[in-house]
Amino acid sequence: MITFSNQQQFNNFKNQRYREIYNHELAHKNTAGALAGPIVIEKDSNGVAFAGHVSIKMPKLNEQNPDETISQAKTVINSAMAPSDPSEQDYKVASAARDTLNKAESLKHDSAKSGSKIDFNA
Repeated sequence: MITFSNQQQFNNFKNQRYREIYNHELAHKNTAGALAGPIVIEKDSNGVAFAGHVSIKMPKLNEQNPDETISQAKTVINSAMAPSDPSEQDYKVASAARDTLNKAESLKHDSAKSGSKIDFNA
């Protein structure tokens, strides 16, 4: 437990903690763009921020448009890793987005291989 000798020290700590968490979440939000929701900061009973989060829309595999899925997955990965101090949850989000990215790239590769055949004798 941290103790403070006066209210000003406590207020400085509280403000610094809030800024650290807010800046971390802002890095996610700015990088995710339209895929990001609002920044939410959780505070304890003393008003000290202890956690924050930004919901980010995880892409779903779009079989008709794998390029869209690839683009969105890359945005989510970049957003998850945007802060200078990614959390364990940030790494999990990036990993899940990489899985979706790999599936979309595989789907795109498979559809490119099958392609359509052109009949030059017609």
